[in-house]
Amino acid sequence: MTIRIGNAPCSWGVEFAQDPRNPSWQSVLKDCAAAGYKGIELGPVGFMPEDPAVLGEVLVKHELELIGGVVFRAYHDPDAWEDVLDATHRTARALKAHGAEHLVLIDSISPRRAPTAGRADMAEQMDKAEWTAYRDRIAESARIGAEEYGLTVGIHAHAAGFMDFEPELERLLDEVDEKILKICFDTGHHSYAGFDPVAFMKRHMDRISYMHFKDIDPNVKADVIEKRTGFYDACGQGIFCNLGDGDVDFPAVRQVLLDAGFQGWCTVEQDCDPTLDPDPVGDARINLEYLESIGFS
Repeated sequence: MTIRIGNAPCSWGVEFAQDPRNPSWQSVLKDCAAAGYKGIELGPVGFMPEDPAVLGEVLVKHELELIGGVVFRAYHDPDAWEDVLDATHRTARALKAHGAEHLVLIDSISPRRAPTAGRADMAEQMDKAEWTAYRDRIAESARIGAEEYGLTVGIHAHAAGFMDFEPELERLLDEVDEKILKICFDTGHHSYAGFDPVAFMKRHMDRISYMHFKDIDPNVKADVIEKRTGFYDACGQGIFCNLGDGDVDFPAVRQVLLDAGFQGWCTVEQDCDPTLDPDPVGDARINLEYLESIGFS
C-alpha cells in the first residue's frame, strides 16, 4: 500500500483567504514540514501566492509537494455562480502550475442548512428544479477541472451545506458522470452528518480518489448538534479532535484502503479556530505519529 500523508492549511485555522487571524502562508509551510509532512494542500485560493514562481520556491525550500486544493463556494446559490467559476479556474490553474492532482469541490455553508447540521431527518431539502440546477453547477465545475485542466475532481460532503448527508451525496454520484467527478471522502464530516464512514467507504471505494482524515469528538458533536451550534463555533470548541481520540475507526479505514489497493494522498484536516488552538504544529505531529502507529507510513 503506497499511501502518503499530507496536511492542509485548515489545520492552522485557515478557512478564508483574507481572514486577518490567519497565520502567514510561509509559516504554515514551514510548520507543516517541521511536523514531518511531505505534502500540503493549497488552502483557500488567494491564501498562498498565485504566482507559481513565488510559491514554488518556498515549496522546494521545505521539500513539500502540493497535493490539491479546494473550491469552497456556494454552489447552492445561483447568484454566486460567477464567484464559483472564478474560484474553480483560479484554483485549477494553481494546482496545474505545481503538478498537483486533486481539485476538491465543496458546497459552502448555507443559512438554510446550518441549524440542522448533523440532523439529516430535519434538514431542509431542495425541490426538483433547485436540485437539478445545483447538480448541474457542480457538474460544470467538475467538467472544467477534469477536462480543461486534467485534474482529478472529487466532491466533498460538508456539514451545514446542501451536500452534507449520505443520501444526497449518493444521489449526486448517481447523476454525474464518474469520468468527471470522483469522491474526496472526509471521515470526520461523514461522522458529523450522522453516518458510518467505514460503511460508506466499503460501498464506494471504487469512486474514492482522495481522502481527508478528520476525527470527531463524540461529546462535542452531541452538544453542538443539540444546541444547533454554528460550524465554526463547533471548530472552536474542538469538535475535530486529534486523530485516534474520536469516534472514527481509523484502523478500519486503513484496512478498507488496504483491501482496495488504494494509492495516493490522504490529507489530515483538523479544522480549528486560528486564535484558539495553542499548538497546531504539535497537533499535526501527533496526528502523523498516530497514523504511523497504526500502519500508515
